[in-house]
Amino acid sequence: MNWEVIKQNLIEFLQTEVKKAGKSGAVVGLSGGLDSAVVAILCKEAFGENVHCVMLPSHYSSDSSVIDAQELCHRFDISYEVVSVAPLIQVYEPLMDGDKLRIGNFSARVRMAILYDISAKHKALVVGTSNRSEILLGYGTIFGDTACAINPVGNIYKSDEFEFAKFLGVPDSILAKRPSADLWEGQADEDELGFTYKELDIVLKELFDKNRTKEELIKDGFSNEILEFVLNRYHSNAFKRAMPVVAQLNL
Repeated sequence: MNWEVIKQNLIEFLQTEVKKAGKSGAVVGLSGGLDSAVVAILCKEAFGENVHCVMLPSHYSSDSSVIDAQELCHRFDISYEVVSVAPLIQVYEPLMDGDKLRIGNFSARVRMAILYDISAKHKALVVGTSNRSEILLGYGTIFGDTACAINPVGNIYKSDEFEFAKFLGVPDSILAKRPSADLWEGQADEDELGFTYKELDIVLKELFDKNRTKEELIKDGFSNEILEFVLNRYHSNAFKRAMPVVAQLNL
């Protein structure tokens, strides 16, 4: 892939969409992970001082999430602030019965609520960080980390995004990390999914970029297990990729 061309196209996309919305810049939630690092760098190139990065650690976040995010900001001269979401989560947490998934989803939505408030303060747009792999698999929290006004990386697969991140100069501390939403201690994306992003992306590209069928891929030697997993997630999470369905009335 020609990453330089892709970079310039995404910078122009960001500038065009922010201008169309009548805003002055961008707000990015910076987690210390790969996706938000790539988006932060693109926004810095697009908006200079008008990009506002926010680190939103909770009491479950690893120390490295903030440390690595700060390293990125120092390397690229990006302004940032740290807002702990721990107090907000802890107030409601007793009602979630220790359910990790509920706590994780609630945490993601609290973070996004804060990002939207900060975007109002700066007259900016919230820029999304979900990659194409996550979007197709529905691996994200609706109205949480999947919420945004615009998204520059939503058509880049996770495994390809690693190469893009290297091209952009993302620090090794972030490149070497296991992908994680950091929603609870020890949480890792690929452990939850049961497959690596590289394995999943090969299947996703065959199914959704090349429009090949499950039967064709089985003949080519793909396992039924991974194909069933991908297709089940794609269909069961379709509601996450769509606007809310509004009832149509003929009055």
